[in-house]
Amino acid sequence: MGEVFDLQLINTAMRQSTPLILAALGGLMSERVGVVNIGLEGKILMGAFAGALGALFTGSPWIGLVCAILVGLTFALIHAVATQELRTDHIVSGVAINLLALGLSTYLFRQIIVPLEEQGKSSVVQGFAPIRVGWLSEVPILGALLTDQTWLVVFAFLLPIALWYLLRTTRWGLRVYAVGNDSVKSRTMGVPVKRLRYLGVLLSGAFAGMAGAFLTLASADQFRENMSAGRGFIALAALIFGRWHPIGAALAAFAFGFFEALQMRLQGQPLFGVQLPTDLLLMLPYLLTVIALMGFLGRMKPPSDLGN
Repeated sequence: MGEVFDLQLINTAMRQSTPLILAALGGLMSERVGVVNIGLEGKILMGAFAGALGALFTGSPWIGLVCAILVGLTFALIHAVATQELRTDHIVSGVAINLLALGLSTYLFRQIIVPLEEQGKSSVVQGFAPIRVGWLSEVPILGALLTDQTWLVVFAFLLPIALWYLLRTTRWGLRVYAVGNDSVKSRTMGVPVKRLRYLGVLLSGAFAGMAGAFLTLASADQFRENMSAGRGFIALAALIFGRWHPIGAALAAFAFGFFEALQMRLQGQPLFGVQLPTDLLLMLPYLLTVIALMGFLGRMKPPSDLGN
């Protein structure tokens, strides 16, 4: 058992869950102000492409990250305008963004990156180097968990704590909760509802863009078609499973990442003397999500004004 469940497994799970945590918290910021955001998948995908392209042509992962965030903000702005100005159905707008991102990223990939590879040039980008933990490497447990991690991983695990504090203790956080639960009453009380909704959706785009940048700048080091691989939808499941709470959503996202890391560890290796199919391990977090949605783990109560 010690060969399976060890600190290295948690270390891998932290990396696997990082894009899920970032995207789930992005969805949280949008849905807490009442805007349904199923377009996270598209924002992650375009963030991954923009991050790879920016780093490929400049040699700087930081510029790639900025490009990913800007593209995420752009797609988020499209969603905000569609839902708040044009009064488009939130689900329809999110689906359109996902389809647009899939088609646009595939087209640009084949027009820009594939020709470079056909010319014999590398499409591998300069990614983020692991952080230097210094004396922290000697701290038991913490040193092992931080080994070979990038700063994006550390940021993703500190972000839910920061958001929990801001949403719970600040005037801005109280307004966010008020808008998501009753926008009409909030508006009559002088709360800038539309401004907060724009801000929430834009933050979701920034975090989802960062999630995409992680895939190409801290994981695969290059872009491939549809490499988001459903992570945006998994992040939405984590958001629901975490009851629209920043720490709850992050823990749920980590659970998905843990099972993904576990199935990687158990490929060809028995658990308790039994060789389990890896597909079964990948299914477990989704099964838990279905159980949660059915109400067996308690009632899931979204923001009251979500989607209005």
